[in-house]
Amino acid sequence: MTHTTAHSALFAPARLGPLHLPNSLVMAPLTRNRAGAGGVPGDLMATHYAQRASAGLIIAEGTTPNAVGQTYPNIPGIHSAAQIAGWRRVTDAVRAEGGTMFLQLQHGGRVGHPDNSGLMPVAPSPVALTETIHTPAGRRPSVVPRAMSVEDIHATVADFAQAARNAVEAGFAGVELHAANGMLLHQFMAENTNLRSDAYGGSVSRRIRFAVEVARAVADAIGADRTGLRISPANTVNGIEEGDTERIYTELIEALADLGLAYLHLELADPEQPSFTRIRNGWPGTLIANPNLGWPAPLPADGGRKAAERLLAAGADVIALGRAFLANPDLVERLRVGAPLNEVRDKYTMYVGGPTGYNDYPTWSDPADRVLTSGRAA
Repeated sequence: MTHTTAHSALFAPARLGPLHLPNSLVMAPLTRNRAGAGGVPGDLMATHYAQRASAGLIIAEGTTPNAVGQTYPNIPGIHSAAQIAGWRRVTDAVRAEGGTMFLQLQHGGRVGHPDNSGLMPVAPSPVALTETIHTPAGRRPSVVPRAMSVEDIHATVADFAQAARNAVEAGFAGVELHAANGMLLHQFMAENTNLRSDAYGGSVSRRIRFAVEVARAVADAIGADRTGLRISPANTVNGIEEGDTERIYTELIEALADLGLAYLHLELADPEQPSFTRIRNGWPGTLIANPNLGWPAPLPADGGRKAAERLLAAGADVIALGRAFLANPDLVERLRVGAPLNEVRDKYTMYVGGPTGYNDYPTWSDPADRVLTSGRAA
C-alpha cells in the first residue's frame, strides 16, 4: 500500500548555481560502460537518462576529457566531434522530458590500461594501481603509469577546460570535476600516489594545486556557476591513501571558496562524522551530499531516503542518490508516494552492455511492476 509522503524536504525545489531544480534529489554519476565505439554515447544512453529526467538534476557518468584519461572499456568521452554529437542526443532526449544535466569530467590517471585507451596511462608519479583492471580481454594486471611532466600537467588542465566547453556545446548545463574515488585529481592529492618533489608534490598546498588549477580553468572557461567538484575524503577506493585527510580538504575548500562554484559534491556523507560538519561549515556555497549507504552492502529498503533526510537536516542543500536511481527510473515519484522500490540487479551494472539491467527497470505505473514489487520493498 502506498502513502503520500510529499511533505519531505527532498521534494522541495532547490537552487544550484543558475538552476532552479524542481526537487532536491540529484541522480549521482554512475559508470555503466554503455558507450559505443570511440566512446560515443548512443540511443541506449539517451533512453537511460531520459527515463530518469524527473530527478532535480542528472549528473551524467564519468566522461574522459582526453584520450589518455580513459579508465575502462566503453566509457564515454567528450573530446571528439562524434562524442559531442552523441552527448547532444542524450541531453536533447532528457530536455524533451523536462530534465537538466551536468556532465562529470573524469580523468582516470593511473586507473587505466593501454588495452582500453591505446595509450600508456599518466599519473602524478610512476605508482601502479595495486589491483587488476578490466579490459576487453578480461581483467589484466595494472601497468606502471608514466609520471606527468609539468608540461603534461598544463596540457591536462587545458584539456579539462576544453572538455567543459565541449560539454556546454553538447547541451549540458554544467560540469562536475571528479576529484574523488582515486581518479587523477584525487591521485595528486594523496600521499601514496603523489611522490613528486616539484610544485605539484610534497606539502598539502602543493598536492592540491592541480585540482585547484583545473577548477579555476574550467570556471574561467564556462563560468563558476556551471562548475561543480566531487570529493570523497578518506575514501580508499582504487588504492588511495591520503595520509592527511583533514588538512587536504580544509586547504582545498579554502582555496576554492572564493570561486563561486555551483556546488561541492560530498560522496559517502555521514552527518554523524566530524568531517561532514567541518566541510559544511567551511564550504560557503551549495553542498550536494551523497549518503553513505554502506557500499557494497545491499541498497536499503527505502533507497536511502532516511539517510538523505538526515543529511538535509544536518545542513546539506541537495541529495545525490546513485543505485536507487539506477533501479528506479521514477524514483522521485516512488519516494513521494511511498511506493516499493525495484531491486538493483548487480550483475548487469557494468561491463555487460545492452539494455538489460539498464533500461528495462519498470516504473511504478507499469502493471508488471506492481507484480514484481508486490509484498516487498527492494
